[in-house]
Amino acid sequence: MLNQKMHVGRSVSGFLDGKFLTRENLGKQIPFILYITFLGVLYIANSYNAEKTIIDISKTKRELEELRFSYITTKSELMFHSKQSEVAAKLESSGIRESLVPPAKLYVKVSK
Repeated sequence: MLNQKMHVGRSVSGFLDGKFLTRENLGKQIPFILYITFLGVLYIANSYNAEKTIIDISKTKRELEELRFSYITTKSELMFHSKQSEVAAKLESSGIRESLVPPAKLYVKVSK
């Protein structure tokens, strides 16, 4: 047990001193260091991608809100301009008047 504690203590002090980088077995540790570096690069790339996606979602939400407001405005203008009184007023300026006589039904006799 005491031997194990001393081994851990030497390992920690060797790591803090940086002696583990000068040893001959550095070649054995290079793949692990490269693996950790690769994982770090992937982590950073993933966080950048997530931020970009969040920004794109935010832009799309703002654009959707603007289009919704435009739709509501256009729809209300259409409803206003398609009222019978508005159509009659616009047609009167061009000389066409609204008919005051109700339409009559036409009956066609079919001969056999």
